[in-house]
Amino acid sequence: MEAAVKINTPLTKEAARRLKAGDAVEISGIIYAARDAAHKKLVALLDEGRELPFDIRGQIIYYVGPCPAGPGQVIGSAGPTTSGRMDAYAPRLIELGLTGMIGKGLRNNAVIEAMKQYGAVYFGATGGAGALLSKCIISEEITAFPELGTEALRKLEVRDFPAVVVIDSEGRDLYSIGRELYRR
Repeated sequence: MEAAVKINTPLTKEAARRLKAGDAVEISGIIYAARDAAHKKLVALLDEGRELPFDIRGQIIYYVGPCPAGPGQVIGSAGPTTSGRMDAYAPRLIELGLTGMIGKGLRNNAVIEAMKQYGAVYFGATGGAGALLSKCIISEEITAFPELGTEALRKLEVRDFPAVVVIDSEGRDLYSIGRELYRR
């Protein structure tokens, strides 16, 4: 088994384009946490001609609504949510410079085409492992939309956050590859 590719954020388009479907990665640095409610508000800001509450260029968004932190914890369980709920918003954010997304599940063709056009990747994190994944989060702060509670936009600092490149910037999709191998 090959060693995981170490990624330090921000994730440049060049670094994103070097990643291939199936690559195991460990991400360190700043990433942002947002689910569908926060994505809807981000796109609403853009529709109003306003700026986003963070510079999206070179960023990775983790599709997560973490549980509240328990005593002695930075954050509670922080497992990935289904990525398809962000598909209506992701192409626009990718066009603005978003280079990585972390979640679980399939993505639609519009997202994949935007990834290919602008040089972004989709990482899969292990569903059901939120308690373990939260141990890779060393700090968190609410960046915007505190009224959304657990779905607020959060700035997370992560260390060696494990993920797999599910869809690379050339559109190779590990889910499709796996289904094809199974059919054979």
